[in-house]
Amino acid sequence: CMNYMLPVSYAWGNFSVLAVGIWAIVQRDSLDAITMFLTGLLLTVLTDIIHISIFYPSHDFSDAKRFSIGMAIFSLLLKPVSCYLVYRMYRERGGE
Repeated sequence: CMNYMLPVSYAWGNFSVLAVGIWAIVQRDSLDAITMFLTGLLLTVLTDIIHISIFYPSHDFSDAKRFSIGMAIFSLLLKPVSCYLVYRMYRERGGE
């Protein structure tokens, strides 16, 4: 996605949330880790919508660009499911 369609900030935001997610999985008793992961996921939903809407190509649809934007949209569609599952983990760890 970085080379074809979306800016580097898209990748940095999603990779940062991925790193916090790994931290939240490793630290099973930490409520702060899961809270940061859920907040990061919700924030990346908003930033992904902004990135896709700004950088969506109006012309020049090569196969690589089409695949890149398709995967970005697919990732965006799966994030609400991820948010729900992370919220359930938050509740299991004692969050209110």
